[in-house]
Amino acid sequence: MAEQPLKPPPLQKPPGYRDPAAPGKPVARPPQRKPVLPASFHPRKRRRNWCRTCCCFVFVFLLLLTLAVAIAGGIFYLWFEPKLPVFHLQSLRIPQFNVTVKPDGTYLDAGTVTRIEVKNPNGKLELYYGGTHVEVSVGEDEDAELGRKDLEGFTQGKENTTSLKVETTVKNQLVDDGLGKRLKSGYKSKDLVVKIEAKTSVGYIVQGVKIGTVEVGVLCGGVSLKKLDSGDMPKCSIDLLKWVIFNSFSFLDLTGGIQNLINKFDISSSISDVDNVIKIH
Repeated sequence: MAEQPLKPPPLQKPPGYRDPAAPGKPVARPPQRKPVLPASFHPRKRRRNWCRTCCCFVFVFLLLLTLAVAIAGGIFYLWFEPKLPVFHLQSLRIPQFNVTVKPDGTYLDAGTVTRIEVKNPNGKLELYYGGTHVEVSVGEDEDAELGRKDLEGFTQGKENTTSLKVETTVKNQLVDDGLGKRLKSGYKSKDLVVKIEAKTSVGYIVQGVKIGTVEVGVLCGGVSLKKLDSGDMPKCSIDLLKWVIFNSFSFLDLTGGIQNLINKFDISSSISDVDNVIKIH
């Protein structure tokens, strides 16, 4: 029996060899990226518009409140026709006036008694006055000050006239030598020009309710002692310094005051809605 020839052993495959006929392993694909859109294509998130709503609410509230206050002020002015008080310089006496020349200078000692007439021209309104600061000076150009005085506040009735008494003193006030001579000569001849300046606040009273104050400056000047001694009562000028709106009353007081006025004076029902328009606190 013939022997079969021996087959040679299979060759060893080199490291890293890959059979092209063998099925390949699945290759992992990279994740798909979303296309980058321009900024204008990004959908905007809807924000809460509570801020806009709040601003609109505040604006409408302030508008209605301003309108209500304007209507109330118009009604008040048309019904009551408010007027500022009238001031007159009633009299000014200088019972003491001494100019003394000393080695170290000229000194002034003086005392004054001034009366200021205050008249309330309003027939439907009472007035109240805050503290009043008064300054008295003499000379053409306010050469020398004769003292200051603070008066307490007071209330004035309808069409009432009140006389305010102001007493001031100065002692050992140093003045220029030439000014001392002019003051002494003017005092003897009654040609000395006096000036009174006052600052106060004035407000109205409606049905017991104080409705604000106005700061005013009162100036009484440019008049000589001779004219005052003859009975002359010059009218003082008034300057409105500053409005102090709702300084001593609240909107609640204003609403109650308007309602009291409507009930007392039987104002037309067309304006009674003012109380409903004004929303207080």
